[in-house]
Amino acid sequence: MNAFQRYLRFATLITLVMISLAGLAMSSEEAPKAPVAAAQPDSTQYPTLYKTVEVDGLDIFYREAGPEGAPTILLLHGFPTSSHMFRNLIPALSDRFHLIAPDYPGFGNSAMPTVDEFDYTFDNLAEVMEGFIQKLGLEQYSLYLMDYGAPVGYRLAVAHPERVQALIVQNGNAYEEGLRDFWDPIRAYWADRSEANAEPLKGFLNIETTKWQYTHGVRNEATISPDNWIVDQYKLDRPGNEAIQLQLFYDYGSNPPLYPEWQAYFRAYQPPTLVVWGKNDYIFPAEGAAPYERDLENIELHLLDTGHFALEEDGDLIADYIRRFLARL
Repeated sequence: MNAFQRYLRFATLITLVMISLAGLAMSSEEAPKAPVAAAQPDSTQYPTLYKTVEVDGLDIFYREAGPEGAPTILLLHGFPTSSHMFRNLIPALSDRFHLIAPDYPGFGNSAMPTVDEFDYTFDNLAEVMEGFIQKLGLEQYSLYLMDYGAPVGYRLAVAHPERVQALIVQNGNAYEEGLRDFWDPIRAYWADRSEANAEPLKGFLNIETTKWQYTHGVRNEATISPDNWIVDQYKLDRPGNEAIQLQLFYDYGSNPPLYPEWQAYFRAYQPPTLVVWGKNDYIFPAEGAAPYERDLENIELHLLDTGHFALEEDGDLIADYIRRFLARL
């Protein structure tokens, strides 16, 4: 064996010894750990509960989740849906917040008295919600306002500004700029409550239009569950519900005259406000979102690339915005 061969054999032996020593060292220490994923909300800790409470002789259904004593968010739904629209947002926030989502009379799983038994006006919907708040003993809360939830919620806020810790506005109008072409046939009904003017509005109550409200303006229609319009339409098709919805279409005319009062509330009390608005909404277009910045100082506005029911496509994003916004208050 020549000198080079002896050197090569020695070098190989040294290499094997080093590898062996390294293996022993690794066995005596803790192996490297993978990065820990960010904690996700545990919806099983605070499951959504389905409850009913009597308010002024009416059974009012509501969904509730979250720890007692946590900051409360009162979620007020739009047309033609119910608390069902919050079914995914509630578990996404229930580890941190106490969430309450009622159904108005005539909607969802709440009582549906006929138009002869109950005066379906936004004043009366707000009055029932006020009774609901008192029944549950809610002293302070943030208001999540969407569509019909805005005129109901702003009546509550003006009556009791001391209760409102923050506003979360999702396609909920408080400005004339937000009432565009969609509202022309409804304006005609406000001016003349005739059968001829009611007839076009009945088209807003069929399955095609209900589906359109969920799918118009979305990025990917395949992500929108048909359960939405099937559930809503089942409730709309109940005997007597058409008359209820036409009454509320008519009474929506009571809301624009109150816009100056609501805007004065914004300026006087400056509730911290998060606006998360589906900018492709034809019913309440993006023109209704920007004016909030005129009257509110502590405001965060996000125009989302989706439609009327923004929670269906951007629910996770909206939940994240809510968490971060309310954490700063």
